[in-house]
Amino acid sequence: MTECFYIPLKLKNMKLAETTNNRRDFIRTSGLLGAGLLMPGINFAATTPISDGENIHQFGKREGYTNQISFLVSMMDWMRWVVLGSVEGLSQKDIDFLLDEKSNSVGAMLMHLAGTERYYQIKTLSGISKSDLSFGVSGAEWDAASSLGDKGRQMFKGKPLSYYLDKLAEVRGFSLKELKNREDNWLMESTKGFDGQLTNNYCKWFHVVEHESNHNGQIKFLKSRVS
Repeated sequence: MTECFYIPLKLKNMKLAETTNNRRDFIRTSGLLGAGLLMPGINFAATTPISDGENIHQFGKREGYTNQISFLVSMMDWMRWVVLGSVEGLSQKDIDFLLDEKSNSVGAMLMHLAGTERYYQIKTLSGISKSDLSFGVSGAEWDAASSLGDKGRQMFKGKPLSYYLDKLAEVRGFSLKELKNREDNWLMESTKGFDGQLTNNYCKWFHVVEHESNHNGQIKFLKSRVS
């Protein structure tokens, strides 16, 4: 990856009113109301931070975050809202379904999303040890979440949807708390990254969002194949 590009999403017929009370409650209790991209020239002094019950589809200033981190948080929140909508109401059969002997289950992919975010916490949030980021999960389970494959198929089965949603919420809650302690210049810090080329924390955390978008498509595909 030589550059980070943001391709605007065309939101069609997506209204917050269409979400259920349960999803809305989960978003609120998990701290999921947020933004995400470098947009120079915006007068943030004239904007109002979003609050509970307001429109998640409007990216902008978020209370407690710096200007650019507000955009990142909004983007993270919006993509998580989409993923939660994709898995809402799935049965145990749906969660554990394997399309073939090489595929990953929905449950495994949800844990993979949590594991990827944790990986970038470890890589970008200096001064925090792995032990502080266990979230009650063993190292072997986090390894399986990262690698998926046979390890993931063995480890992630028979667990209810709530297990994966709880881990996603715990990991995201830590990210949101730590991002409140970061400044905009932290996002732009140069660091080693993709393909051995320089990147920055903004690109790394955008990848967390892009990664969820990628696996959300796989989750929707698996849902369509459960018999």
